[in-house]
Amino acid sequence: MKHNQWITYHVTDTWNHCTVESILKGPLLLSNRMINRLTRRRGVRLNGRTTWLKRTVKKGDRLQVAVRPREQADLMPEPVPFTVKYEDMDWMVVDKPAGIKVHPVHSDEKGTLAHGILHYWKSQGWEGKVRPIHRLDRHTSGVLMVAKSAYAHQLMDRELREKRLKRVYLAILQGAPTPSLPLEGTIDAPIARQPGHSLKRCVSSKGDSAITHYRILDHNDQATLVQVELETGRTHQIRVHFAHFGLPLFGDSLYGGKSSLIGRQALHASELHFHHPFTEKDVKVISPPPDDFLQLARQLKFSLTEAWC
Repeated sequence: MKHNQWITYHVTDTWNHCTVESILKGPLLLSNRMINRLTRRRGVRLNGRTTWLKRTVKKGDRLQVAVRPREQADLMPEPVPFTVKYEDMDWMVVDKPAGIKVHPVHSDEKGTLAHGILHYWKSQGWEGKVRPIHRLDRHTSGVLMVAKSAYAHQLMDRELREKRLKRVYLAILQGAPTPSLPLEGTIDAPIARQPGHSLKRCVSSKGDSAITHYRILDHNDQATLVQVELETGRTHQIRVHFAHFGLPLFGDSLYGGKSSLIGRQALHASELHFHHPFTEKDVKVISPPPDDFLQLARQLKFSLTEAWC
């Protein structure tokens, strides 16, 4: 994919006779800081020529903004397995295998998804910084969205905060549904750090708001298959919420789940939906569950329907 640092906006009726600056802040959603950086670098053009912020535009004018700068990578590229599910000039959605961290915590860590993405970009003749839009735990598999520039990250982070970026998961819970957890509903329970534990989280009235929507797809006396949609994205949110109801994820030893049937928590990010800011189209990316998740489902006698395979 050939790199092009410019995006183009064609002035509409709504912004006829407005200034360049008002369009940069309006439909293009640029921050003051980013606008200042662009003007210093002569990164704003009107109809092919460098322009100034107070210039008035008219319908049909072509405003170009250099918001895709080449950036030096902050990590060394190295081959790491993952699959690209969607890609354009500004974003990519990858399928992350379980067992791989998204980004290193310490500077000397190797083998993370970020290292692998940089290696992939290098093979495409491009260099940049890896900016994940949301997070996946190391042992959670599935789709993850990455921005290719600070501007792309800003736009999609806005979608995430405005609840327009939809994240859907599949989880297998240890235990049968209880009266306190109906077949479909919403868990609204704040999450905080577990006192005295650096990693573990818990439901606490002193925590941050955490909202999980869920629908039970199948269940039996020993397990529950559930589809989950996150409204918030707290650390370990899905794992903490279901463990709070006495239904930890299979394989999630941190929160009380069995580990003999699967070597990690039975959680898979199966779908990602977003509204593309430039094309105005809705995009849906799907990741089928990996083999270990499917094998666990078979062992628990769940039917493997097309709705989630």
